[in-house]
Amino acid sequence: MKTLQRMLGMLALLYVAAASAADRLPVVASFSILGDLVAQVGGERVSVTTLVGPDQDAHVFQPRPSDARTLAGARLLVVNGLAFEGWLDRLATASAFKGVRVVASQGVPVRHLEADHASHGHDHDHDHGDIDPHAWQNPRNVVVYVNNLVAALAKADPAGAAIYRRNGDRYIVQLLELDRWAAAQFAKVPKPRRKVITSHDAFGYLAARYDIRFLAPQGVSTESEPGAREVAALIRQIKAERISAVFVENMSNPRTLRQLTSEAGVAPGAKLYADALSATPEPAGTYLKMMRYNVTAIAEALARQ
Repeated sequence: MKTLQRMLGMLALLYVAAASAADRLPVVASFSILGDLVAQVGGERVSVTTLVGPDQDAHVFQPRPSDARTLAGARLLVVNGLAFEGWLDRLATASAFKGVRVVASQGVPVRHLEADHASHGHDHDHDHGDIDPHAWQNPRNVVVYVNNLVAALAKADPAGAAIYRRNGDRYIVQLLELDRWAAAQFAKVPKPRRKVITSHDAFGYLAARYDIRFLAPQGVSTESEPGAREVAALIRQIKAERISAVFVENMSNPRTLRQLTSEAGVAPGAKLYADALSATPEPAGTYLKMMRYNVTAIAEALARQ
C-alpha cells in the first residue's frame, strides 16, 4: 500500500511539473546572452529557447529547419537589433512566425563606428553599416534591455507582470553593482596603459564606458578578413606602444591573432567572451559571470603592461 502511495505521489509531481512547463510562456531568444537575460527576468513563468547557443558565433549562424519549427511555436522572439541578426528576417518568414518580436536594445545610446571599421567588407546578411551592435558590453545598456524585457513579458503575460518587474528590479541592482565594480577595476590602471588587442571589434561599448582603447584586426563582424596592410600596421603599433594585453574570443578564428602575436613578439592572454556565453557554467555561463570574467582578465593584463 505504501509503495502504491509513493508511486501515485511521484506521478502527481510529474503531472504538476509537466503542466507547469506547458503553461510557461514560450520565448525564443536570438543568441545565448539574450537567452540568459530573458531567463533572469522571466524566471519560472517562461520557457526560453536560444537559436545561437553558447560558444557559437551569431555573425556566421545559418538557421536550420528545426529553428524554423521552434520559432513557429514561440509567443515572443527576443532579438538584439542594431543589425546584429542579419539572418533573422529570412528565418521569421520561413517559420511563418506569428508572435511578437521584441528588440531588446531599443532605446540604448547607439555607438557609431569610425569610417575605417565601418568599411570592412561583410556578407550582406551581417552588414552592420556604421552601427556597433554589441551594446550589451556596457552594463548600463543592459539595464535598458532588462526594462524592455519586463515590459514585453508583462504585455504577453499580464498575470505575471508583478513577478517580471520584481525579477527585473533585482537584476538591475546586480547590473549597477557590476558597473561600479568594473569601473573600480579599470580605475586602478593609468589611462595611457589602457590599450587592448582583440580578435574582432566587439568591445567598443566597454571601451567607451571605461575609457579603454581596443584595437582589432577585424571589424565588428567575425566574417570580415583583415588585409595584410592592416595586420602589418597593427603589428607596428603593438611594438611602438608596447601593447601586451592581447586576447582571442571564444567564437573567433584565432589564426590572424596568432600570426599577429607571433610577429609582434607578444603572448596572447586568456580567452574572452564577446558575443556568446561559455558552454559550461564556468567561467562565463551567464551574462554577469561573463562580464566579471572579461573585466578581470582585461584589467589584470593592463596592470602588467
